[in-house]
Amino acid sequence: MMEKTKKIKLFIGLAYLALLIIFLLLFFSKFSIHEITSYDFIKDNRLYFLELKNSNLFLVSSIFLLLTILWVFPFLGFGSPIALLGGFILGKWVGTIIVVLGLSIGATFLYVFGNYFLKDIIRDKFLNRFKTLEIKFQNSEFIYLLIYRFIGGVPWQLSCLLPTLFNVKKSNFFFATLIGIIPQIFLAVSIGDGLEKIIEENNEVPKFTDIIFSQEIYIPILAFSCLVLITIFLRKLFYKN
Repeated sequence: MMEKTKKIKLFIGLAYLALLIIFLLLFFSKFSIHEITSYDFIKDNRLYFLELKNSNLFLVSSIFLLLTILWVFPFLGFGSPIALLGGFILGKWVGTIIVVLGLSIGATFLYVFGNYFLKDIIRDKFLNRFKTLEIKFQNSEFIYLLIYRFIGGVPWQLSCLLPTLFNVKKSNFFFATLIGIIPQIFLAVSIGDGLEKIIEENNEVPKFTDIIFSQEIYIPILAFSCLVLITIFLRKLFYKN
């Protein structure tokens, strides 16, 4: 009976992934990536979102929060694109709050889903590889989850699923994610906010050098680069046998 239940759970989990792939294929067959990322498209829609935000910040923030949650689960999106968009639409401070909260909620939903439906396949694929982390999580679950979230180094979707190996508490997972992703999300949102200001000041497509050497862009990029170097060093300590 237990074996049958496991097979049903696995089937549901794999069916979800299959339906997601089909949906994405249909979506991108209808919409042109080039069109929705063109400078004119972004500039025109920037004015629309700016007016909407100024008229009702709470409504726009609530909608963006919901979209951020859905971006992670069920659509398995990762943090950087939604963080850039959050900074572009909502600004540095509100954008950071909404994106961090949305990603944390979405990641927790994905963790719960994976823990229930995909746990067996995750254990088969990754348990031996991450066996050394099991003792660390048992000793201090929240602290190591916090470090795990801060240093990254694992694709976002997989990073939400790997803690199923260690049976971590949902509350610890949520709050560790909420705190641990703040630095990188704040910097990514800051870049998105900087891009919005550059577009506001330029009717034509700005040169790449003008974008990179703009104060609103190069400062968060430098800070982000320093953060990456720090996390690379910490990863070697964290994943050390």
